[in-house]
Amino acid sequence: MPAKKTSRRARLIVIAVVLLLVAGIGGGTFWSISSVRDSFPQTTGSLKLKGLDDPVTVQRDREGIPQVYADSSKDLFTAQGYVQAQDRFWEMDVRRHTTAGRLSEMFGKSQVKTDAFLRTLGWRRVAEKEYASLAPSTKANLKAYSAGVNAYLKDHKGTAASVEYGALELSNDYTPHKWSPVDSVAWLKAMAWDLRSNMKSEVDRSLMTSRLTRQQIEELYPEYPTDRHEPIVDSEAKAGREKFVPGGSSSATPNGGAAAAQQAAVRKAGSRLSSVATQLDKVPAMLGPSNSGIGSNSWVVSGEHTTTGKPLLANDPHLAPQLPSVWYQMGLHCRTVSKACPYDVSGFTFSGMPGVVIGHNQQISWGMTNLGADVTDLYLEKFRDGGYLYDGKRRPYRTRQETIKVADGPSREITVRETDNGPVISDRDSELRKVGDEAPVDNAAPDRGDGYGVSLRWTALSPSKSMDAIFKLNRASDFKGFRAAARDFAAPSQNLIYADTKGNIGYQAPGRIPVRAAGDGRYPAPGWDSRYRWKGYIPQDALPWEYNPERGYIVTANQAVVDKKKYPYMLTEDWSYGTRSQRINDLIKSKIEDGGKISTNDMQTMQMDNSSEIAKLLVPYLLKIDVKDGYVREAQQLLEGWDYTQDRDSAPAAYFNAVWRNMLLLAFGNKLPKELRVKGDCLNVRPTDDSAPVDDLSGNTRLVRECGVRDAASGQPDGGDRWYEVVRKLIKDSDSDWWKTPDNKGRPGDQNRDELLAHAMKNARWELTSKLGKDIETWSWGRLHLLLLKNQTIGTEGPGFMQWLLNRGPWDLGGGEDAVNATGWNAAGGYEVVWVPSMRMVVNLDDFDKSRWINLTGASGHTYNPHYVDQMDKWSEGATLKWAFSEKAVEKATEDKMAFTP
Repeated sequence: MPAKKTSRRARLIVIAVVLLLVAGIGGGTFWSISSVRDSFPQTTGSLKLKGLDDPVTVQRDREGIPQVYADSSKDLFTAQGYVQAQDRFWEMDVRRHTTAGRLSEMFGKSQVKTDAFLRTLGWRRVAEKEYASLAPSTKANLKAYSAGVNAYLKDHKGTAASVEYGALELSNDYTPHKWSPVDSVAWLKAMAWDLRSNMKSEVDRSLMTSRLTRQQIEELYPEYPTDRHEPIVDSEAKAGREKFVPGGSSSATPNGGAAAAQQAAVRKAGSRLSSVATQLDKVPAMLGPSNSGIGSNSWVVSGEHTTTGKPLLANDPHLAPQLPSVWYQMGLHCRTVSKACPYDVSGFTFSGMPGVVIGHNQQISWGMTNLGADVTDLYLEKFRDGGYLYDGKRRPYRTRQETIKVADGPSREITVRETDNGPVISDRDSELRKVGDEAPVDNAAPDRGDGYGVSLRWTALSPSKSMDAIFKLNRASDFKGFRAAARDFAAPSQNLIYADTKGNIGYQAPGRIPVRAAGDGRYPAPGWDSRYRWKGYIPQDALPWEYNPERGYIVTANQAVVDKKKYPYMLTEDWSYGTRSQRINDLIKSKIEDGGKISTNDMQTMQMDNSSEIAKLLVPYLLKIDVKDGYVREAQQLLEGWDYTQDRDSAPAAYFNAVWRNMLLLAFGNKLPKELRVKGDCLNVRPTDDSAPVDDLSGNTRLVRECGVRDAASGQPDGGDRWYEVVRKLIKDSDSDWWKTPDNKGRPGDQNRDELLAHAMKNARWELTSKLGKDIETWSWGRLHLLLLKNQTIGTEGPGFMQWLLNRGPWDLGGGEDAVNATGWNAAGGYEVVWVPSMRMVVNLDDFDKSRWINLTGASGHTYNPHYVDQMDKWSEGATLKWAFSEKAVEKATEDKMAFTP
């Protein structure tokens, strides 16, 4: 063992020196440079690829984006697997270990709890069942893709596959195993998890019960403003069925003891549910934190309103910034499109998945945004005698054993329990097992005994055919084929928009969306009561859709899909509140009403719109405040004449966003329980139980120090458009209790709206003085609103020198929370960018070669490769790249050409 440790230290020193030399710190040598470049992909010449029937050509442009040409589907997807592995295998490997709950095999004992939670969810097990039920053609494509990945792995090991493997060898002897089709299918589970909609809101509302009344909680989750923010589908939702008859709601709420038991149990279990929230936040996010900012923009405009006479379609999904980007640009072309080889498609996909997820083929284009349907429910479970209660009777668990292998350590064994509602997630942590141990008892609720457990019902834990949907989308030639593909897109539930070369536009809401027998999914439900079970799913023919609407455009940006008063089923009660969608609607309308035609450049300009909708509401109130302090008044004057745009060089945008953040913390944040506040946010509060100390060390009677527990990306109030709507409803009530703050060290607190706004302006002035300096002339929003790109895993938690070598940035950005240019930030945590438009595209259905696209980072996952972050500067400036599609355009753009031969 001592010799082995010495060897690892030696390798660490070698890798560090090599990478530092290549980074330009030293002179460098041929050996050191070649060592790091060992993993760079071969992009010219020829290479024999086992399993091919005929030669395949791969052409890359100046950004390294590959276009693959083949004569059969098998050869096409074999080559796709090889090429993606060339550029991104480390990323692919980490993803599949995440979805399988096998991170401990790569990173050791620090990941055991995460693996245990993921094994409990059972993503991999569900993916295995899904694969078995997929169409034969889908299975064949997945097998071909796997063969391509494995052909790459056969000849690339250690640093030849990626520099990160060299770092990993320092701590264990990990060697990647072969890729399997299930590895690709399982990725859809991670995608569905990150876009699972309202689970966090469900938990947050429950946690609020420890400090707020039900009425106060509802004030923080106001009704969707249908009167001001248009739903996606106009008027009566097209659903292939008769119009909705009022009173036909699918979600009934039981009367009497059951409803009382639910609310009482949630109220008392709420403070314990923080452990559930903490554990959920620890699950690795492939796409980013599950928050209000996780959404997207997409819209399509028909040819009657465009300069080309054919539709234009735009899409920019909002996800966490990652390095490399979560997206991978690619073209997949059958040299002759036929039944045997039906693909001619280009767009954005995920490394580790065959096909194209968002993009276009020869005849149609499609985009996606998160629909936000409520597809998860948490259930409080009453355990008894080795089972659980259901309608007064004991039922046995379903159990299974899981073995977690740990790098350089002993394996761990866990037992997973499931009820009819789903896996028992409270088994995964000693604190979780205490959930509900103080829940009250009444005539309808079971004796609390040692408390309630928590199980999870989630649509993605049932096998589906979402992978079939990807290939169907890639092959679709008209709206009928597009809708047929959407029927199979079960999870995650997405808004799908459509355009075709014949001039048609459309929309389809797909997904497996539950129909609840009772309750509305807003709070955890009593698992012991059968009235709270799901009774089925919304029929696919009843899901909303539109085709060539009279207005001539369709906008989806996570707003309400339909007016719930005009639709018979509940999709969710937790939509995004429509700030972005309405801004896009207004921009399109204003152009059309002025008699103008919309161009590709107009679509790109809309994507970069920085307007702050909350500033339009709040600034007039801020300017009416009589500020006596000249130092604060100087900052207040920045807002006079401001046009509400959040450009990165804007001083008014910096000050306003600081005021907004401080206002939220004063009015709401300091009144929320610690389970929702950010780590380091500490308050002196009055204890809620008799076990708390009477005095703290400062002598404050009956006060205790209470600090937040959330990370900066998921704390509340996050400042998203839900909070816009909260403030909109409160702003005219100057004496609302929300504007009042407690005494602070003998000084009286704020007593009304204007006092609190003045307080926020003062705090913002001093905060920005400390961050940006005294001279407001030097202030800019971009200096606060920074984006740092972190390489996943080792770039976030690895040795410091590896983080330095793998990460990039920061970049100062414009835009903001729920602007169309949604460079999101969490007001509870600070101003740093926590989600972004992860790519942008505008598809021109008149001439695909005049379409535009941009990725967040670049094609390569290899540090110091020319394409590691080569698109980032253009992305930050709002620029895009030409998107070649036709064979002639691809040939003209080609910089490197390579042949794969049998």
